Amino acid sequence: MKTATVFTHRRVAETATAMRELIAAARRAGVTLRFDEDETRKHGLVAGEGIELNAPLAGDASLAIAMGGDGTILTALRHYAGTGVPVFAVNFGEVGFLATVDPDGLATNFDRAFAGDFETFELPTISVGRPDGSWTAMNDISIHRKPGHRVADLAYGLAGEEIGRVRCDGLVVATPQGSTGYNLANGGPVMAWGVEGYVVSFVAPHSLTARALVVAPGDLLTINNASREEPVEVHVDGRPSSELPPGEDLHIEFGTSHGTLAQLPGASFYHRLRERFGRLAR
Repeated sequence: MKTATVFTHRRVAETATAMRELIAAARRAGVTLRFDEDETRKHGLVAGEGIELNAPLAGDASLAIAMGGDGTILTALRHYAGTGVPVFAVNFGEVGFLATVDPDGLATNFDRAFAGDFETFELPTISVGRPDGSWTAMNDISIHRKPGHRVADLAYGLAGEEIGRVRCDGLVVATPQGSTGYNLANGGPVMAWGVEGYVVSFVAPHSLTARALVVAPGDLLTINNASREEPVEVHVDGRPSSELPPGEDLHIEFGTSHGTLAQLPGASFYHRLRERFGRLAR
Protein backbone atom coordinates (compact mmCIF):
# COMPACT_ATOMS: atom_id res chain seq x y z
CA MET A 1 0.00 0.00 0.00
CA LYS A 2 1.53 3.29 -1.13
CA THR A 3 -1.03 6.11 -1.06
CA ALA A 4 -4.33 6.93 0.65
CA THR A 5 -6.76 9.73 -0.16
CA VAL A 6 -8.42 11.40 2.84
CA PHE A 7 -12.03 12.64 3.06
CA THR A 8 -13.41 14.33 6.19
CA HIS A 9 -16.66 16.04 7.12
CA ARG A 10 -17.00 19.77 7.75
CA ARG A 11 -16.68 19.70 11.58
CA VAL A 12 -12.90 19.92 11.74
CA ALA A 13 -12.61 19.95 15.54
CA GLU A 14 -14.26 16.52 15.79
CA THR A 15 -11.67 14.85 13.58
CA ALA A 16 -8.55 16.72 14.77
CA THR A 17 -7.35 13.97 17.12
CA ALA A 18 -8.15 11.29 14.55
CA MET A 19 -6.18 13.23 11.95
CA ARG A 20 -3.07 13.16 14.14
CA GLU A 21 -3.52 9.42 14.68
CA LEU A 22 -3.96 8.91 10.93
CA ILE A 23 -0.80 10.82 10.02
CA ALA A 24 1.23 8.92 12.64
CA ALA A 25 -0.08 5.55 11.42
CA ALA A 26 0.63 6.44 7.79
CA ARG A 27 4.23 7.34 8.67
CA ARG A 28 4.68 4.04 10.52
CA ALA A 29 3.41 2.19 7.45
CA GLY A 30 5.30 4.28 4.90
CA VAL A 31 2.04 5.38 3.25
CA THR A 32 1.63 8.81 1.66
CA LEU A 33 -1.61 10.61 2.54
CA ARG A 34 -3.18 12.74 -0.17
CA PHE A 35 -5.29 15.79 0.72
CA ASP A 36 -7.07 17.76 -1.98
CA GLU A 37 -7.30 21.56 -1.89
CA ASP A 38 -10.43 21.58 0.24
CA GLU A 39 -9.04 19.16 2.84
CA THR A 40 -5.69 20.99 2.91
CA ARG A 41 -7.40 24.31 3.57
CA LYS A 42 -9.97 22.89 5.98
CA HIS A 43 -7.37 21.37 8.31
CA GLY A 44 -4.66 24.03 7.90
CA LEU A 45 -2.16 21.33 6.93
CA VAL A 46 1.51 21.98 6.32
CA ALA A 47 3.90 19.92 4.24
CA GLY A 48 5.66 17.08 6.02
CA GLU A 49 6.78 13.49 5.76
CA GLY A 50 4.20 11.33 4.05
CA ILE A 51 1.78 14.20 3.34
CA GLU A 52 0.85 15.39 -0.16
CA LEU A 53 -1.05 18.67 -0.09
CA ASN A 54 -3.44 20.18 -2.68
CA ALA A 55 -3.41 16.85 -4.46
CA PRO A 56 -5.96 15.96 -7.14
CA LEU A 57 -8.33 13.11 -6.33
CA ALA A 58 -6.48 10.60 -8.46
CA GLY A 59 -7.91 7.19 -9.22
CA ASP A 60 -4.66 5.31 -8.54
CA ALA A 61 -4.84 5.52 -4.73
CA SER A 62 -4.35 2.31 -2.77
CA LEU A 63 -7.01 3.25 -0.22
CA ALA A 64 -9.47 6.00 0.70
CA ILE A 65 -9.92 7.02 4.33
CA ALA A 66 -13.27 8.67 5.10
CA MET A 67 -13.84 10.28 8.50
CA GLY A 68 -17.37 11.57 8.95
CA GLY A 69 -20.98 10.49 8.66
CA ASP A 70 -22.63 8.58 5.86
CA GLY A 71 -22.57 11.69 3.64
CA THR A 72 -18.76 11.82 3.74
CA ILE A 73 -18.52 8.06 3.23
CA LEU A 74 -20.88 8.23 0.26
CA THR A 75 -18.77 10.98 -1.30
CA ALA A 76 -15.70 8.75 -1.13
CA LEU A 77 -17.60 5.72 -2.45
CA ARG A 78 -19.07 7.70 -5.37
CA HIS A 79 -15.70 9.14 -6.31
CA TYR A 80 -14.00 5.75 -6.39
CA ALA A 81 -16.93 3.73 -7.77
CA GLY A 82 -15.72 1.42 -10.49
CA THR A 83 -12.03 1.72 -9.54
CA GLY A 84 -11.78 -1.00 -6.92
CA VAL A 85 -10.23 1.42 -4.41
CA PRO A 86 -11.58 0.41 -0.98
CA VAL A 87 -13.05 3.01 1.36
CA PHE A 88 -12.07 2.57 5.02
CA ALA A 89 -14.60 4.65 6.94
CA VAL A 90 -14.51 5.99 10.50
CA ASN A 91 -17.88 6.96 11.95
CA PHE A 92 -18.12 10.59 13.07
CA GLY A 93 -21.84 10.80 12.25
CA GLU A 94 -25.09 9.92 13.95
CA VAL A 95 -25.75 6.41 12.64
CA GLY A 96 -22.77 5.58 10.44
CA PHE A 97 -24.36 2.51 8.87
CA LEU A 98 -21.63 2.38 6.23
CA ALA A 99 -18.73 2.95 8.64
CA THR A 100 -15.96 0.38 8.97
CA VAL A 101 -15.04 1.33 12.55
CA ASP A 102 -16.05 3.71 15.34
CA PRO A 103 -13.61 6.38 16.62
CA ASP A 104 -12.38 4.24 19.55
CA GLY A 105 -8.95 2.63 19.19
CA LEU A 106 -8.06 4.49 16.02
CA ALA A 107 -4.30 3.97 16.21
CA THR A 108 -4.75 0.21 15.99
CA ASN A 109 -7.49 0.46 13.38
CA PHE A 110 -5.43 2.74 11.12
CA ASP A 111 -2.52 0.30 11.41
CA ARG A 112 -4.90 -2.46 10.29
CA ALA A 113 -6.13 -0.33 7.40
CA PHE A 114 -2.64 0.35 6.06
CA ALA A 115 -1.68 -3.31 6.52
CA GLY A 116 -4.68 -4.30 4.40
CA ASP A 117 -6.20 -6.22 7.31
CA PHE A 118 -9.77 -5.90 6.12
CA GLU A 119 -12.27 -7.52 3.82
CA THR A 120 -14.07 -5.70 1.03
CA PHE A 121 -17.67 -5.67 -0.08
CA GLU A 122 -18.92 -4.34 -3.39
CA LEU A 123 -21.88 -1.95 -3.14
CA PRO A 124 -23.99 -1.37 -6.26
CA THR A 125 -24.93 2.01 -7.67
CA ILE A 126 -27.99 3.36 -9.41
CA SER A 127 -27.78 5.90 -12.21
CA VAL A 128 -30.20 8.58 -13.36
CA GLY A 129 -30.16 10.21 -16.77
CA ARG A 130 -31.70 13.23 -18.45
CA PRO A 131 -30.80 15.23 -21.55
CA ASP A 132 -29.00 17.76 -19.34
CA GLY A 133 -26.75 15.19 -17.64
CA SER A 134 -26.43 11.97 -15.70
CA TRP A 135 -25.66 11.21 -12.06
CA THR A 136 -24.67 8.18 -10.01
CA ALA A 137 -25.94 7.43 -6.52
CA MET A 138 -24.65 4.98 -3.94
CA ASN A 139 -27.68 5.17 -1.63
CA ASP A 140 -30.70 6.68 -3.34
CA ILE A 141 -32.21 8.98 -5.91
CA SER A 142 -35.25 10.87 -4.69
CA ILE A 143 -37.84 13.13 -6.30
CA HIS A 144 -39.55 15.82 -4.20
CA ARG A 145 -42.22 18.41 -4.64
CA LYS A 146 -40.73 21.89 -4.36
CA PRO A 147 -41.32 23.71 -1.06
CA GLY A 148 -44.52 25.75 -1.21
CA HIS A 149 -45.74 23.98 -4.36
CA ARG A 150 -48.52 21.48 -4.80
CA VAL A 151 -48.04 17.77 -4.20
CA ALA A 152 -46.12 15.94 -6.89
CA ASP A 153 -48.01 13.99 -9.55
CA LEU A 154 -45.72 11.17 -10.64
CA ALA A 155 -46.32 8.40 -13.16
CA TYR A 156 -43.88 5.51 -13.27
CA GLY A 157 -43.21 2.52 -15.47
CA LEU A 158 -40.81 -0.42 -15.60
CA ALA A 159 -39.39 -2.32 -18.56
CA GLY A 160 -41.66 -0.36 -20.90
CA GLU A 161 -44.85 -1.07 -18.92
CA GLU A 162 -46.70 1.68 -17.04
CA ILE A 163 -47.21 0.66 -13.42
CA GLY A 164 -49.14 3.54 -11.91
CA ARG A 165 -49.54 7.21 -11.16
CA VAL A 166 -49.38 8.63 -7.62
CA ARG A 167 -49.94 12.03 -6.07
CA CYS A 168 -47.38 12.26 -3.30
CA ASP A 169 -44.71 14.38 -1.66
CA GLY A 170 -42.06 12.39 -3.46
CA LEU A 171 -40.57 9.10 -4.54
CA VAL A 172 -37.36 7.31 -3.48
CA VAL A 173 -35.32 4.81 -5.49
CA ALA A 174 -32.77 3.06 -3.25
CA THR A 175 -29.97 0.53 -3.57
CA PRO A 176 -29.75 -2.30 -1.00
CA GLN A 177 -27.31 -0.29 1.13
CA GLY A 178 -29.53 2.77 0.74
CA SER A 179 -32.67 0.87 1.74
CA THR A 180 -31.93 1.52 5.43
CA GLY A 181 -32.11 5.29 4.88
CA TYR A 182 -34.86 7.39 3.33
CA ASN A 183 -36.59 4.29 1.98
CA LEU A 184 -36.86 2.76 5.46
CA ALA A 185 -38.32 6.00 6.82
CA ASN A 186 -41.02 5.70 4.13
CA GLY A 187 -41.96 2.23 5.31
CA GLY A 188 -40.11 0.55 2.47
CA PRO A 189 -38.40 -2.84 2.91
CA VAL A 190 -34.85 -3.32 4.14
CA MET A 191 -32.81 -5.10 1.47
CA ALA A 192 -29.82 -7.14 2.63
CA TRP A 193 -26.45 -6.36 1.09
CA GLY A 194 -25.86 -8.76 -1.77
CA VAL A 195 -29.43 -8.60 -3.07
CA GLU A 196 -29.43 -7.62 -6.73
CA GLY A 197 -32.02 -4.98 -7.50
CA TYR A 198 -33.38 -1.74 -6.11
CA VAL A 199 -36.49 -0.57 -4.29
CA VAL A 200 -39.03 2.15 -5.16
CA SER A 201 -41.02 3.70 -2.30
CA PHE A 202 -43.25 6.76 -1.92
CA VAL A 203 -43.11 9.78 0.37
CA ALA A 204 -46.54 10.55 1.90
CA PRO A 205 -48.60 9.07 -0.98
CA HIS A 206 -52.17 10.35 -1.33
CA SER A 207 -53.34 6.82 -2.10
CA LEU A 208 -54.40 3.63 -0.36
CA THR A 209 -52.77 1.46 -3.03
CA ALA A 210 -49.25 2.92 -3.43
CA ARG A 211 -46.83 0.28 -2.15
CA ALA A 212 -43.06 -0.08 -2.21
CA LEU A 213 -41.76 -2.26 -5.05
CA VAL A 214 -38.50 -4.20 -5.35
CA VAL A 215 -37.25 -4.04 -8.94
CA ALA A 216 -35.10 -6.52 -10.86
CA PRO A 217 -31.63 -5.16 -11.70
CA GLY A 218 -32.13 -5.29 -15.47
CA ASP A 219 -35.39 -3.31 -15.52
CA LEU A 220 -35.29 0.37 -16.51
CA LEU A 221 -37.45 2.66 -14.37
CA THR A 222 -39.07 5.66 -16.07
CA ILE A 223 -40.59 8.41 -13.95
CA ASN A 224 -42.76 11.06 -15.56
CA ASN A 225 -43.66 14.37 -13.94
CA ALA A 226 -47.36 14.18 -14.80
CA SER A 227 -48.10 17.65 -13.44
CA ARG A 228 -49.15 20.28 -15.98
CA GLU A 229 -47.51 23.13 -14.04
CA GLU A 230 -45.27 22.08 -11.16
CA PRO A 231 -41.60 21.09 -11.53
CA VAL A 232 -40.12 18.65 -9.03
CA GLU A 233 -36.64 18.41 -7.54
CA VAL A 234 -34.26 15.48 -8.13
CA HIS A 235 -31.81 14.64 -5.33
CA VAL A 236 -28.84 12.27 -5.55
CA ASP A 237 -27.73 10.78 -2.22
CA GLY A 238 -29.66 13.52 -0.44
CA ARG A 239 -28.22 16.43 -2.41
CA PRO A 240 -30.16 18.47 -5.01
CA SER A 241 -28.90 17.79 -8.52
CA SER A 242 -31.55 18.98 -10.99
CA GLU A 243 -35.22 19.71 -11.65
CA LEU A 244 -37.72 17.67 -13.65
CA PRO A 245 -40.08 20.04 -15.52
CA PRO A 246 -43.78 19.24 -16.03
CA GLY A 247 -44.39 16.50 -18.58
CA GLU A 248 -40.78 15.30 -18.75
CA ASP A 249 -39.24 11.89 -18.01
CA LEU A 250 -36.43 10.67 -15.81
CA HIS A 251 -34.72 7.31 -16.45
CA ILE A 252 -33.19 5.31 -13.61
CA GLU A 253 -31.35 2.00 -13.80
CA PHE A 254 -29.23 -0.32 -11.71
CA GLY A 255 -25.64 0.88 -12.10
CA THR A 256 -22.85 -1.01 -13.81
CA SER A 257 -20.17 0.29 -11.41
CA HIS A 258 -19.70 -0.59 -7.75
CA GLY A 259 -18.23 1.14 -4.74
CA THR A 260 -15.83 -0.90 -2.62
CA LEU A 261 -16.30 -0.71 1.14
CA ALA A 262 -13.68 -1.96 3.60
CA GLN A 263 -15.04 -3.93 6.52
CA LEU A 264 -13.36 -5.70 9.41
CA PRO A 265 -13.03 -9.47 9.05
CA GLY A 266 -16.20 -11.22 10.17
CA ALA A 267 -18.42 -8.15 9.92
CA SER A 268 -21.73 -8.58 8.10
CA PHE A 269 -24.79 -6.64 7.03
CA TYR A 270 -26.84 -8.23 9.80
CA HIS A 271 -24.24 -7.30 12.41
CA ARG A 272 -24.38 -3.71 11.20
CA LEU A 273 -28.18 -3.75 11.24
CA ARG A 274 -28.27 -4.96 14.85
CA GLU A 275 -25.51 -2.69 16.12
CA ARG A 276 -26.56 0.53 14.40
CA PHE A 277 -30.33 0.39 14.67
CA GLY A 278 -30.47 -1.68 17.84
CA ARG A 279 -28.21 0.83 19.55
CA LEU A 280 -30.51 3.72 18.63
CA ALA A 281 -33.46 1.90 20.16
CA ARG A 282 -31.85 1.53 23.59
